[in-house]
Amino acid sequence: MQIRYLDGPRLRRSLIAACESAQGQRTELNRINVFPVPDGDTGTNLAMTVRSVADHLRANTERSVGAVAYEAAQGAVLGARGNSGMMLSHFLLGFAEAVTDRERIGAEQFGNALRAGVDKLYASLEDPVEGTILTVMRDAAHAAEGAGVSDFVPLVGHVVEQARTSLARTPEQLAVLRKAGVVDAGAKGFVSMLEGVLALMHGVSLGGRAETASENGAGGPMAAALAEYAEAEEQYRYCTEALVRGEDLPTQSEVRDVLRDMGDSLIVIRSGDVLKVHIHTDEPEDVFSWLRGVGELATHKAEDMEVQHETLGRAGGHVQLARRPVGIVTDSAADLPEEIVRAHGIHVVPLSIVDGDDSYRDGVDISAEEFHRRLASAKSLPTTSQPTPAAMLEGFEAAAEESEEIVGIFLSSTLSGTLGSAEAAASRFETAPLRLVDSLGNSLLIGLLVLKAAELAESGWASERIADEIHRIRQRSGIFFTVRTFDRMIASGRVDRRKALIARFTGIKPVMGMNPEGGVEAYGKAFGVRRAHREMLRVLGEHVPPDVEKVRFGVVHVGMPEIVPEMTEAIRARWGKDVEVVGAPATPVIATHLGIGAWGLAYMVED
Repeated sequence: MQIRYLDGPRLRRSLIAACESAQGQRTELNRINVFPVPDGDTGTNLAMTVRSVADHLRANTERSVGAVAYEAAQGAVLGARGNSGMMLSHFLLGFAEAVTDRERIGAEQFGNALRAGVDKLYASLEDPVEGTILTVMRDAAHAAEGAGVSDFVPLVGHVVEQARTSLARTPEQLAVLRKAGVVDAGAKGFVSMLEGVLALMHGVSLGGRAETASENGAGGPMAAALAEYAEAEEQYRYCTEALVRGEDLPTQSEVRDVLRDMGDSLIVIRSGDVLKVHIHTDEPEDVFSWLRGVGELATHKAEDMEVQHETLGRAGGHVQLARRPVGIVTDSAADLPEEIVRAHGIHVVPLSIVDGDDSYRDGVDISAEEFHRRLASAKSLPTTSQPTPAAMLEGFEAAAEESEEIVGIFLSSTLSGTLGSAEAAASRFETAPLRLVDSLGNSLLIGLLVLKAAELAESGWASERIADEIHRIRQRSGIFFTVRTFDRMIASGRVDRRKALIARFTGIKPVMGMNPEGGVEAYGKAFGVRRAHREMLRVLGEHVPPDVEKVRFGVVHVGMPEIVPEMTEAIRARWGKDVEVVGAPATPVIATHLGIGAWGLAYMVED
């Protein structure tokens, strides 16, 4: 078999195979992760990064190599976690820039693109450290450039061989690796990606493969747990990451000039209207505060690296160990944007939409935006379905692979049987301690509670304490919504037909909401669309305490994205320019019952 060129479909298949191969190495990479800090999360971070890449590629149908490379890079940027994930993102961005507008490339162009990826990565780093993923990427690119072949099959074989040799040398270049008796975790993850491509070319699938104790030392001592947390070398406590969106963002160098004095391990990515930052610091809020001034802070998180290392120590050296104390599971009715879900490693169990003979998993088989477009012209009302106990069990098991304990926060039991499915799954789940929370809410009210739970988990809170705190916060939080028409609510039986017809005739726009017990009730009404906007803000103002110190908001919509910036501006005018506002389209399950033109405001009081 000969492969003389690489086009879009071939690159897509190769990258998906690479991502699946790296995900299969997660446990082993966590085991050997001792640099830059022994927090045992490189495998998890890289797995989450490449999962984002693969998810973006599976939804991509482009035929040109340039378009596929661009999609892979964007997936990497949005999903990038940790040093290794950020470095991989830079590498893929450089590769994509080198093949822009190319329909297909040959072996020579492929080598040049690898070199461009490495060059972009080196240029992005404040202090490049050899003996890491950086070194192996450079050696792999050099091997591709000097191979002198036009057939991709021997070319990739040669690159893999040289990358493995480079990986084996990493302990010679980094004393911490030599002392622990391991190779660099991020570098090994990159080699596993190359091995996935080579396996694909030879008709072998490595996707989902779990390593055995005999492979690559997997199952041996937990090097990350046994390594000493070198406080003298690692001066900072929090692994801090943020994603900022904006049309006039500062350059990478400008961001580095400001943030370099706030910590170390600084990596900055600027791609179009997206800015991604990774830094180890003692003052995450200082980083976030500055970033709010340059654009819209879409995601931010700060993980306590000392807590992570302590978690590893509790495992007693066992390889099958969670990276973090607590993992968070929710359902897709939480309406959290993809970038928030990926940033915090939240596990989302999808609800389903059934339209005739077709069934779609929310956020997996169909996006909210696509569903809204269909809903605008649909004549019949789709039906909705809660996750099965089997789907819930799968979500719990996935979270348990990364976490010692789990907290699940789900759609209100007053609206759906989703929590019941979670309870049924919990009765058969024995892998890790599990605590379930009834959100007594829907949409972004759930989403804000889930986001808070994830942040508490990253700070080292135990699952019981997190669940108690979410219960407390829920009693001080809420959501309100209004609809453009009553057609969907009438069809779904959510409102009385006679009352709805009267409201339609008089032009009344109701303001409904969920009370602290999970019940739906009326909170106000207005005549006309513009007055409904003012009424929603009035009701919101009545329920947010006047002396509140910490509050967050959400704006959710069905097919009217223009409401998000409008309400965000109004909220910040009243509660402060730095207040956090999460905007998102409503999940298909919620959109089905509310209809096009519906929108809502959620708030979460954390005082």
